[in-house]
Amino acid sequence: MPVYGASLLSLSLSFAVLTIFLIVLFLRRDDDRFFFVAQRTSLGVCFLVTLATMTLLASLLKSDFDVDYVAKYTSLGTPTLYKFTAMWAGQSGSLLFWLFVLCSYSAVVLLQNRNKHQKLMPYVIMTLTVIQAFFLLLVNFVANPFSPVDANFPIQDGLGLNPLLQNPTMAIHPPMLYLGYVGFSVPFAFAVAALCSRQLDVVWVQTIRRWTLFTWLALGIGVLLGGWWAYNELGWGGYWAWDPVENASFMPWLTGTAFIHSIIIQEKKNMLKVWNMILILVTFLLCIFGTFLTRSGIVSSVHSFTESSLGPIFLTFVFLILAVCIYLILTRLDDLKTEKRLESFVSRESGFLFNNVVFVSICFAVLWGTMFPVISEAVTGTQITVGAPFFNQITIPIGLILLFLAGIGPLLAWRKTSKESLIRNFSIPVLTGLGMVTVVMVFGIRAIYPLVTVFLTAFVATSITLEFWRGITVRTRKFGESPFMALVKMISKNRSRYGGYIVHIGIVFMFIGFIGKAFDKDKEWSMSVGEEVQIAGYDIVLSDLNEEERPNHFAWIATLDVIKEGKDVVSLHPEKRIYFHRNPNPDRRQPHSELSLHSTWREDVYSVFGGIDPDKELLTIKIMVNRLVRFVWLGGYLLLLGTVIALWPARRSRRKEN
Repeated sequence: MPVYGASLLSLSLSFAVLTIFLIVLFLRRDDDRFFFVAQRTSLGVCFLVTLATMTLLASLLKSDFDVDYVAKYTSLGTPTLYKFTAMWAGQSGSLLFWLFVLCSYSAVVLLQNRNKHQKLMPYVIMTLTVIQAFFLLLVNFVANPFSPVDANFPIQDGLGLNPLLQNPTMAIHPPMLYLGYVGFSVPFAFAVAALCSRQLDVVWVQTIRRWTLFTWLALGIGVLLGGWWAYNELGWGGYWAWDPVENASFMPWLTGTAFIHSIIIQEKKNMLKVWNMILILVTFLLCIFGTFLTRSGIVSSVHSFTESSLGPIFLTFVFLILAVCIYLILTRLDDLKTEKRLESFVSRESGFLFNNVVFVSICFAVLWGTMFPVISEAVTGTQITVGAPFFNQITIPIGLILLFLAGIGPLLAWRKTSKESLIRNFSIPVLTGLGMVTVVMVFGIRAIYPLVTVFLTAFVATSITLEFWRGITVRTRKFGESPFMALVKMISKNRSRYGGYIVHIGIVFMFIGFIGKAFDKDKEWSMSVGEEVQIAGYDIVLSDLNEEERPNHFAWIATLDVIKEGKDVVSLHPEKRIYFHRNPNPDRRQPHSELSLHSTWREDVYSVFGGIDPDKELLTIKIMVNRLVRFVWLGGYLLLLGTVIALWPARRSRRKEN
């Protein structure tokens, strides 16, 4: 299997080089035969990489310890699901998976456009193949997932998967991130093709619109699932820690969001052509840069791989892409210029532009905070740590501005909004926001950020609700439809607009969840069976302690009875696990805390079994009461729903709308 898998990767690299050579010949000689053969060799790369990926997956599932990667990331006791997820648990396997996703996307692009965009497609194929060739060089010569195990004796069992990765969410979270990271290669390839061919009209933007939305959605789901995994697995009680690798996935999502908003202006008004090019090129660069951060070892993160020689190679690739992009934009500036300008400061176009500025500002702040420790160490020799307080201090005010823009966007007209329209559209949302602030102040909330967030969430929710209400009212009067049918028809006739509004509502709910962080409570105790403690109005009783041996770990299981106002609420069962507990080498045994939580719309009771003294049966228990966390996940679901609606193709009908 090592020889077979390695041969497939070598052959894939040969096909990639051949594809690039054929495209160059086609561009020089304008002979269609070279292009047709290049299409087929490009599909050949995709097919061979798929075979190689399936080969590694088969080796993982059947525990073929002749392959070094399999021996390092699985064991005989590893459950089948986690043998599957081991595909992206290590450096070389994750690079092959990255390449597999890229090849899958490339195959779809080739088949979709085999008879379309004849001037763009040679450059699209060239760009995608160059990216494939880079990753093929890595998996062939630097981090080959099929390297045979380095041992002079048969390997009886593998090292097994990191306990932190043995969570069902890890079967979904990394693939979704990869779909997002890698997916931006397609819009990037079309942008490069438009620049190279000088076909800089709106066609390339329209071609990639759904690709960009899908990719942005996948990356967003990946980020949310990462937060869900951190909240349910790491045991620190939060879902976002401003970890460098978390930031690496967040930054391209921010610039991708800006790009999605700004291409609307290019489609409708033929403006911001240079800005849109810069945005999509920067977004792809951030995807590659994020992959570099994860694999270089220059930042410390629970999510990153071990330090390796890949860092300088990735950084070189980033600078090469940057140089090519700068050259292409500078040499095509005259073609990208447009005579149209913003007609009014108070217009929907300016709202989109301000929105872009805010997203890019947040991205820059996150990038600076992420890289500052590295820069400070390189310049002064001392690493200055930048933690969550810095990111919160910078991003919270900017995020509130972004929330405000999400509310005023639907209230502004294209080109120019009249004074009368502003007063009419803003009055009810502003009054609603002020009313909600008054209500929460009555309940004793005085902190400035929660009050501002309450005002803005009420303002945005009201403005978007009014947009839906106006549309429903028009349809019920004009066509005599029921309010529900009017809503369905209204959304189906303008999916991108109302899908975007639903996304904005999702963001409102997420901000409501963020407000709850200001009121979280946590406390840690040493407890023995029968003891009782109190926190945030709850009585917590440690009523029992059990032991259980399972196939791949040993567990102590605590039973915590949660009582409020004299009534039983729930019993929580946090665990302290020891993975590889039978291993005679104590250094190979891996302790892990499996938390237990009770969730309601108001708050979560979150319990962590920190440690145990078996002789004294004394447990370290941490209890957290986290407010409004469910609203973060609800916002994520609405974001997903709105994007799916915007992506869903409209039905083609020959009958005219009545």
